[in-house]
Amino acid sequence: MSSPSAPTFEKALAELEKIVARMESGELSLEEALATHKRGLELARLCQQKLEAAQQQVKVLEGDILKPLERVEKAGADGDERG
Repeated sequence: MSSPSAPTFEKALAELEKIVARMESGELSLEEALATHKRGLELARLCQQKLEAAQQQVKVLEGDILKPLERVEKAGADGDERG
């Protein structure tokens, strides 16, 4: 899946943010823009893979019973509606 030299999710995301800023600046040559775009795609795929792996781990830890977020929010709001 990922090599030992693969960056962490946080490092990959930070590099991806820098790449976006460089590309948006318009200061890159065509060759630099293409190479930067390629690296950005690699980092985006890496981040997606890491997020999917984390999601799978959460499903395993939760026993594949994930509660819908709106239920949790509604339950919290019901308790606060005194007034």
